[in-house]
Amino acid sequence: MQDMRYLNLFERITRITTRYCVKYNDTLMFCVPKLMISKALGKNNENLKKMSDILKKRIRVVAIPNGVEDAKVFIQSIISPVTFKEIEITDEGIIVTAGAQNKAALIGRNKRRLLEMQKIVKDFFNLEYKVQ
Repeated sequence: MQDMRYLNLFERITRITTRYCVKYNDTLMFCVPKLMISKALGKNNENLKKMSDILKKRIRVVAIPNGVEDAKVFIQSIISPVTFKEIEITDEGIIVTAGAQNKAALIGRNKRRLLEMQKIVKDFFNLEYKVQ
């Protein structure tokens, strides 16, 4: 129900309809078509600032992936600024290889970020997500 409120607020402020609102690392991310990102951000990021002030949360806008071929760019945009060495996409799942520091950042305390990302990858690509 809370996600519906977020989506309604996003639509009211940006005038863009989307059905994707995901939470990762205490940040709300709205997924919109690639061509609509600049409209969603608004002039000088006004729309993001307005939503952030209302919700008291960090807000980001990312492009909706067009299938598994966009998975690398999509995952990178979600976990940014944390980086990874490589990403391997197989039939069973998506495996992200990272260094020791970045691996800890990708997993998070009590596996919180790992579980959030597993849910996102499952929803968008219907694949498993692993960090090595």
